[in-house]
Formats: sequence, structure tokens, C-alpha cells
Amino acid sequence: MATPTTKKPRLQEQRKALPDGPGVYLFRDGKGKVIYVGKAKSIRKRVNSHFTKTSGRPQSAGHADMVRAVQDIQCLLVSSETEALLTEQNFIKQYRPKFNIRLRDDKSYPYIAISMDEPYPRVYFTRERHRRNRLYFGPYSSAKRVRNTLDLLTKVFLFRSCTGAEPGRRSGSPCLDYYIKRCGAPCVGYVSQEEYRESIDGVVAFLSGRFKEVERDLERKMKAAAAAQEFEQAALERNRLRSVQALLEKQRVSNEAVGTLDVVAIALEGTEANAQVFQVRDGVLSDRQSFYLENVAEADVGEVALEFLLQYYGEGISVPPQVIVQHELEDLDVMAELLAERRGAAVEVRAAERGDKRRLLDLALRNAKLALDQEKLKSERRRQQRVEALDGLQDALGLDTLPLRIECFDISNLMGTHTVASMVVFEGGAPKKSDYRRFKIRGAAGIGKPDDFASMNEVLSRRYAQWEIQQDLSPHDPARNESFATLPNVIVIDGGKGQLSAGAAALQGFLDRGVAVISLAKRIEEVFVPGRPQPILLRHDTPELQLLQRVRDEAHRFAITHHRQRRDAAMTTSILDDLPGIGAARKRTLLNHFGSPEAVLSATREQLEAVPGLPGKTARELYTFLHRTSG
Repeated sequence: MATPTTKKPRLQEQRKALPDGPGVYLFRDGKGKVIYVGKAKSIRKRVNSHFTKTSGRPQSAGHADMVRAVQDIQCLLVSSETEALLTEQNFIKQYRPKFNIRLRDDKSYPYIAISMDEPYPRVYFTRERHRRNRLYFGPYSSAKRVRNTLDLLTKVFLFRSCTGAEPGRRSGSPCLDYYIKRCGAPCVGYVSQEEYRESIDGVVAFLSGRFKEVERDLERKMKAAAAAQEFEQAALERNRLRSVQALLEKQRVSNEAVGTLDVVAIALEGTEANAQVFQVRDGVLSDRQSFYLENVAEADVGEVALEFLLQYYGEGISVPPQVIVQHELEDLDVMAELLAERRGAAVEVRAAERGDKRRLLDLALRNAKLALDQEKLKSERRRQQRVEALDGLQDALGLDTLPLRIECFDISNLMGTHTVASMVVFEGGAPKKSDYRRFKIRGAAGIGKPDDFASMNEVLSRRYAQWEIQQDLSPHDPARNESFATLPNVIVIDGGKGQLSAGAAALQGFLDRGVAVISLAKRIEEVFVPGRPQPILLRHDTPELQLLQRVRDEAHRFAITHHRQRRDAAMTTSILDDLPGIGAARKRTLLNHFGSPEAVLSATREQLEAVPGLPGKTARELYTFLHRTSG
């Protein structure tokens, strides 16, 4: 049996020419897209290992799919393995390859941010981390845990909750937070900038896991207040100290000598993986993070762990002095060197064989396996719910086959302007966003008086016409559009009888081919079917109606989003954009001088010639053009 490489002589030549040194390699598919990025001590040996079967180590289906897709290999030599790790991570961020390990929903993980660029920094919840001069702690796997942490911080440290670069509000008086002892009121000068920064330093120490330092500082403040006979302040500091101690005692690891470290464990299940991070700070299990990973290539534990560590610590400021990992992870010294650069101090990365650290690693691994089992149950439950919804919809509509592909159309406009339509697709009861399409209404209904019936007729006519066009194209034709080429089982129209009538007339060709066309009216969720005077009333707790509602609501959301984008673009387009000789810079000059586009258009020649920075010739040509146009 021939291996995939025997059919790709160009790849064989590329593999022979690969260097025998440390670096990064990129696999590209037939369209030139990067599908995998890897690093190696020897690029040639590592790349060849992808294409040859290793005894005792069966190739996974995901890895075989990747190898079959490879059409081109590129490489980059570097000076060391550490540099190779950094380069690999940069390429993964840049290309987001399909077959590399990726944090699921990695763009939306929450962080705690501290605005160190402001005189009185804020501590706040965020999902972005691109601003300079701000400290970010995270990523956290649970938004609820972040908010609980912030709530605790507001009880222990005094910092403002108001938004904006400057503290305070227009009334000039302290807000409620001051009176409930959660803010020192820097807005009215009750606390100096230096004193406020001390509170922020405490927040940073707490989030960095320096709990003993926080305890000592609170205890010092309590004793100082008591010595000064400020008993109310001493009681307040005592309560804060007790809040911190109660939390830490509840999460204290049995042996405080464990110190400060992270325990990272990975569990695998096919193309899914889960990473558990136990953060131990000063002998306290300060947090437990759970991250789901996409493992399309079905890589082993060692490779998944390595790529996860690179992503997790890639930009983090809180790298502990020790990271405990599973023994399957290789290149521990290289990872330790990289993390040491991030931390600015030595970092030890090692496997745990015995004692409390081994116990923590086993506990983290059990949690990772449990998380995968729970996710599997959730996925199975969601799949079963989708099957029930499709079965119920088939029965309710009297369909011969299961409605695997559902398309829904909606119209959006504002007083007849910028009329657009959306088409969303659900396959197997789940959204298929790659098949979503948007339409700009071209006919008279697209401008002037709104006519949703005419708009719906137009967009559905175009949908059917596109389907007919696609049938004449081969599957490999670059002009082929799979979304339009696929025959739907059910088409849902947002609206009542009128919209259905307009749609049915446009979709007669689909109706003749057995496609069910229905409309869903919002008032009491009635389902209208062509040729049937009375609507179908589905119970509101049935999965089939809930599926139709999801499809309809998604079409509405998609249409509204498109409409807003077009409307906003039209509002930001200036009438000066079409004037001859006026580019972006001169347009800004004119607007700054006259204040509005209308004032520019009504200016005299002398006024235009007097604009600083506008050449006299351009001013005269502009006046002539406007005068001719207005005449």
C-alpha cells in the first residue's frame, strides 16, 4: 500500500532539502493556507517523522488527515531550541493553524486588569488585554470566579469602582462606596495618591499570590491603628485581615512547605482535551483553572501540554518559580529557560514523582478527566436535544425526511433605508455560520417606502436563482458557492401569511422539489404553511418550536447586524469624499476650518482661498466645481 507521500514527489524533494538543525516548520495545504506549525531540534528528522509510521505508536486519524492535506513545507532555522519555541508560538498566533492545539474560545477568556496608566488606577473585569501600561491577571476560565475575586478585593483593599481616567462624579461628593468602607474617596481628596497606590500594591500582591505579604501588611496596619487609639480603623483592618485569613485557611494545602507553584495536568479524549491548572501560592490553593482545548490532530499528552504551556504563559505576568507537569512532557529545560525569561528569574519545570506535589498532580489529572467526561455528557445531551427537535419538526410539518438543513430569511430596514436581508443556515439543528449570507435589496423596496413583501420576494427569488446557477457548475469550479448550491429541507420566513405568500411565489421551484416553505409569526408563534388556511400551533415547551425560534432569532440578529453596519458606514461617509482634488488630509483641513461639510459647500471663493494649507489653485477649482454642480 502506497503512503500519501509517494503521490507527492514535490514534498519528497522538499523533505530531502530540509536542514538538520533547530527551527520551525510550516505545513501548507493546496490553497497555501498554513495548517500546522511545529518546532524541532532537527527540522529534517521531525518533519520526516510525520510522514513515516513509527513502530509501537499508531498514527491517529487526525494526524493522518493533516499529512494528507500537506502540499508544501517551509522552514525557518533558528539559533536555539528556546528561540524555536518562541518562533513557533508567534507563528501559531499569526496563522491559527487548524491542526495545532488551541484554547477553545481563547478570544473571550476573562482577565482582571489594573489601569496603572491612570493617576488613581482602577481594578476591573475585562476580556481584552491589549492596552499598554496596564497589568493583566489571567486568563481565568470562569467569569463568575473573577467577579467573586473582585468582590473580595473590594472588601479588603480600598480602590474606586467609578469608570474613567479621573475618579469621582459630577456631583463632587463621595459615592456610596466611601460610606460602606469600600473606597477611600480620592475624588474629594480624602486619600492621597500615594496612599491610594498602597492599596493598589496590595491588590497586585494578592493577585500575584503573595498572601503572606498581604497578611503582614494588614496586621501591621491593624496594630498601628490600635497604637494610635484609632479603634474604629483598627477594627476595620482586623475584619479585613480575618476575611483574607478565612479564605486562605479554607484553601490551605496540607503542607505549607509546598510553597508557590503551578500544577498543570492534561487529559485527552479523541480530538478534545482539557487542561487543569492548580495555582498554589504560599502553600494556598489560590485558584483552579479549567481550559478546554481543540486537538484536531489528536496529538499526544506531551505535545498538547507543551503547546498549552506556551499559550497559557505566553503573555502572562504571573509565572511561578516552579511548574509541575506530567512525565510525558519533554524539553523541560527548554520550557524552563523560556519561562525564566518571562518571569525574570529562575523557573523550574519538572514532573512530580512523590509527596504533596505528586498528590496535587494526580488531583489535577482526575479533575481534567472529570471535566472531559462532563463535557462529553453535555455534548451528548445537546446532540440528543437536536435530534428530538428535528424529529418533532418532521412530524409537525409532515415531512418525508428529517429536516437536516434549515434556512431562514429575515428583512431589516429603518424607514425604508438601507434595506437588507439575511440568510442563516442550521444543519443538524446547529448553526452553520460558514453558510450564512447577506443580501442588499436592489429593487424599489430597497429605497424609499419600506415594502417587506417585495423585499422578501426579491431575496428569495435571488436565492432560488443562485441555486439554479450553481447546478451548472462542477464541484471543483472556483465560482461554486456551496451554501447556495445545497438544496435545503426547510425554508423558514420571518413573518405571517403575507410574507409566506411572497416567499412561496418566489420559491415555487424549491416547492416542486419537495422543499418545505413555512413562516413563523412572532405574535403567538404561529407556523403558516402554503395552502393551509389555519396555522400550526406548537406548544411553547416543545423542542421543535424552540428550534424554529432559535433559527428565526438568529436570522433577525444577523440581519440587524448587517443593517447597522451599512447604516453606520453611510453615516460616516462625508459628502466631501467625491470632490476633486480633496483627499483625506485636505478634507480634515476643510472640516477643521469651516466646521461642517455644509459650510464648505456654501463657502465663497474668497473663503476657500483663505483656508490655511489649501493651495489657491485647488480652492478655485473646488469653487468652480461646486458652482457648476449647484447650477
